[in-house]
Amino acid sequence: MNEVERRVLERVDTEGLIDYTSELISVPSYGGNERAAQLNVAGKLRALGFDVDTWEVDFEKLRGHPDFGMSYPRDEGLGVVGTVGEAGRTLILCGHVDTVAPGDTANWDTPPLEATTVDGRLYGRGSADMKGGLACGLYAVKAVLDAGVELEGRVVFESVIGEEDGGCGALATCLRGYRADAGVVMEPSEVKIAPEIAGAMSFRVAVPGRAVHACVREEGVSAVDKFIDIYQGLRELERERNQSIEDPLYSRYETPYAINVGRVEGGQWPGTVPESVTFDARMGVAVDESQEDARRVLEEKIVKLADGDQWLREHRPKVEWVGYSFAPSRIPVDHPIVETIGGAYRDVTGTEPVLEGMTYASDVRHLVNVAETPTTVFGPGDVRVAHGPNEFVPLEELEVTARTLALTILRFVGYKH
Repeated sequence: MNEVERRVLERVDTEGLIDYTSELISVPSYGGNERAAQLNVAGKLRALGFDVDTWEVDFEKLRGHPDFGMSYPRDEGLGVVGTVGEAGRTLILCGHVDTVAPGDTANWDTPPLEATTVDGRLYGRGSADMKGGLACGLYAVKAVLDAGVELEGRVVFESVIGEEDGGCGALATCLRGYRADAGVVMEPSEVKIAPEIAGAMSFRVAVPGRAVHACVREEGVSAVDKFIDIYQGLRELERERNQSIEDPLYSRYETPYAINVGRVEGGQWPGTVPESVTFDARMGVAVDESQEDARRVLEEKIVKLADGDQWLREHRPKVEWVGYSFAPSRIPVDHPIVETIGGAYRDVTGTEPVLEGMTYASDVRHLVNVAETPTTVFGPGDVRVAHGPNEFVPLEELEVTARTLALTILRFVGYKH
């Protein structure tokens, strides 16, 4: 590293990074209510000297876009982008402020909306997914500014809403015209570099039965029994879809493209054979697969299962594609942004970077497909602790991410000596 790079790394404010992550955790931003968090980020950007663009998201206009997805009803949404530097080579740093709900707080060992540090970990809802990563990107830019470095190009910092339920905020930001030579989304990747990101789609299936009195249940048709048959068939489809995968970036996963039934509803009461079951599920989409092909494969499986069942052959299950729809994305493993992050990580940690595909879906696909910006994931935390109680991010990974991104900015965007 040269003198400028060392100076920037010395200005990475780890204590401030932890404090700001904690501040963001304390601002509720789930269920479609992200405005307070967005106003917080916009204020922070202004305080640091960014040129800040805020706007009201036009959801009616967005609904006409083929990549639109949104599960929570929203009456309002705020877009926030901060820019530093001059026209030239441009890097986007993108993160979402929304989180999933805390759930039953009795299952948490610490208050979910109060950041708590225990044994080198920062606990709280959004600590990993992904307020910690968002703060890392912001404090990486702050280090460059605090060191007095004048960039040759530009950094665009995007704080977006709605990632968890479809990515409406990132889509709105891309359609506002923000694009760059490369992008980084700071989702939790265990500080691994992820040039490949799986897709995901949610769907609903209605399974019919025939209600009769429970005392003569054999004379009816239980929709629960038929649901179980379909469920087992979907497990079979999941195995078929994953057994032939040879992508080295997914080598540690037995099931990188999972099919998960997340909600089941049916029946009336114990005295009646259930006449209907409805279930909601999520299907992973492979990085080399179109969403249309994935939908076709699942629908064909449901048809095959119905054709093989005497009742379902005449009373067909109904498949609806509702909720979110995330396309997969991929950039070359030797793309300049991947190599730049890898070199920065190597210099910061003294260890070799790890490249790995992510099995979760993210906003990356909007940057790649809509904004035509080659984008990878790199961030702190492990997705395995997201969406559940006791979510946390390791403090060490916060620091490593911020320092790596600071070097990445210098080396990718360039600076004036």
